[in-house]
Amino acid sequence: MQVPAIATTPFSQKLKAPFLKRQISVLQVNLGKICNLACTHCHVEASPTRTEELTPEICQQLIEVINRFPQIQTIDLTGGAPEMLYGFRPLVKAAREQDKEVIVRSNLTIYFEKGYDDIPEFFAQNQVRVVASMPCYLEDNVDKMRGKGVFDLSIQALQWLNRLGYGSDPHLVLDLVYNPPLPISNKFSLAPNQQSLQEAYKAHLQDHFGIVFNSLFTITNLPIGRSKFHLRHRKLEEEYSQFLESHFNSDTLDYVMCRNQLSVDYQGNIYDCDFNQMENLPARSPHGAALTISKVIELGDLDVIQEIQTDDYCYGCTAGSGSSCGGALL
Repeated sequence: MQVPAIATTPFSQKLKAPFLKRQISVLQVNLGKICNLACTHCHVEASPTRTEELTPEICQQLIEVINRFPQIQTIDLTGGAPEMLYGFRPLVKAAREQDKEVIVRSNLTIYFEKGYDDIPEFFAQNQVRVVASMPCYLEDNVDKMRGKGVFDLSIQALQWLNRLGYGSDPHLVLDLVYNPPLPISNKFSLAPNQQSLQEAYKAHLQDHFGIVFNSLFTITNLPIGRSKFHLRHRKLEEEYSQFLESHFNSDTLDYVMCRNQLSVDYQGNIYDCDFNQMENLPARSPHGAALTISKVIELGDLDVIQEIQTDDYCYGCTAGSGSSCGGALL
């Protein structure tokens, strides 16, 4: 006799108080979905066949926000491969002119595509912080997740960045991102301890390839995008959501990235985080109106959002030690 599935508790019911926004200090911009890779775990579902990217109008609005709001400390550029997308260089330059930190979420392999071989030098000249996908330090695991040959190109890219001073010069920060392999059975696990895994990464990459980097970020695979399709295809989606719920840690709620971040898509729509963006769950004003970058410019206020929008995949950010674009939270 089959045991009936236990439904996941709605995330909103786990919250004992309103889930409130704090003052915005991070502007994360998804420049579009064009990418030279099509990774199996990509929640954006980016690929070389996608065509969506930032428009000149939205780019100008974003530059206006960068120039007008000194409270923004960090501009976080993602994609797709952000380096391939319209507006990438103008946004980097605008942010650096205002002395704001710029983060670029890089797949590393883009540097070897025609027309992008000056990217590492551009990064160094503008002191861009590089956050690079490196889901494992072993070749087979990386190539299974990201495509054949990606590991070798990633190693070459990291060595290139090291030659420019990344990982050793305090102004040139290089961080790596670990994602767990997508599960193929219901033997789920959270990411390993971030500090311990960082030490293993550093030892292996230094010993085998002479590579140095600053920090490792462990990021949980949320059941959205290609990860959701993978889980659904194997009939694991519901069990995985329950697994994440079973590891819910309320201590992480103070530190999740949606608290102080605006996430903007290539059309100028605003979300509380990149995951909500991919699931089309817009940020809303106290009156319930969906927000856009042009609207906050009109209002002259980045802090119009009071309550953060949530869904059940938020368990991925709050399970165990927590997870965000900056890695573990605790």
